[in-house]
Amino acid sequence: MIIEVAADKDYERLDIFLSEKLDKTRTRVQHLIKNGYVRTDEGMRAKPASSVKAGCKYSVELPESLNMEYLRAEPVDFDVLYEDEYLFVINKPSGVIVHPAPGHWRNTLVNGLVYRYPEMRKLSQWLRPGIVHRLDIGTSGLMIVARTEKVTLKLQSMFKNRTIHKHYIALVHGCPEKSEGILSGPIDRDPDNYLHMIIIEGGKPSLTGYKVLWSMNDISLVECELFTGRTHQIRVHMSALGCPLVGDGLYGAKTGNLARVYLHSWKLEFAHPVTGEAMKFRQPLTSDFIQRIALIKSRMPIDEGESENETVSDNIDGEIDVDSEL
Repeated sequence: MIIEVAADKDYERLDIFLSEKLDKTRTRVQHLIKNGYVRTDEGMRAKPASSVKAGCKYSVELPESLNMEYLRAEPVDFDVLYEDEYLFVINKPSGVIVHPAPGHWRNTLVNGLVYRYPEMRKLSQWLRPGIVHRLDIGTSGLMIVARTEKVTLKLQSMFKNRTIHKHYIALVHGCPEKSEGILSGPIDRDPDNYLHMIIIEGGKPSLTGYKVLWSMNDISLVECELFTGRTHQIRVHMSALGCPLVGDGLYGAKTGNLARVYLHSWKLEFAHPVTGEAMKFRQPLTSDFIQRIALIKSRMPIDEGESENETVSDNIDGEIDVDSEL
């Protein structure tokens, strides 16, 4: 495979650069380089400590045993909503991890992608072929996946430049004081808990727009728009607002027996990276999300003269209306 360095970025060492691109430890990358699996544009054997300049290209040959060990092709449940020769738009179910990582080498979205489309193994991001953004394991809904190297780089640039518009629907505890606004706390990893992200001085700039659609029984349905793409961004920002997502024990919610975080990627809008065509996608809420909303609405106070059964029925019908609007 050919790995190209972005035109606007240099690296001090080749082993650091390839460790990031291949999703492998620096020690494993050094082993590959020292054993001749990495060569420069000129066909020369590379050196781990060599500097990496913007625009450079490297040829990397991964032993087949490593491919088999970490990137098995296997059937995984997801829907392809759109595809052409350049990209896919897929619907990721809640509970599916996007790409392999230590402790999660099997049954990821990427395992399913290479099962359906074996040619994706040839893409340079070894454990993340075509992955240009991610959804958390508990998040459902729309994702874009690239099919070529050039489109991967183009989509990554579009995300960086905020020309891909991403809207989510979330169930949160409580109700924000303001019905809509922009949350801007800088986000970085919690130094005391690797799995946890926090708002911290010196963190990466982060912007989340939100709008409350309705509130009842101390639960709110909120539309969020991501202007940046930090890890757990919506979850961190809404928790900092005092409104953690329903089911999100990592960020302060009481989960009880809930099996997921109630966050859904429901709308994507972008210009096609090759043709320039306007692309717009909406994915209705999942059945379990709809059932959770119906349960919340069924518990709303009953007005005088109205029976409980009528209230439940009306709100289930209302949920169908809400879902169709989404």
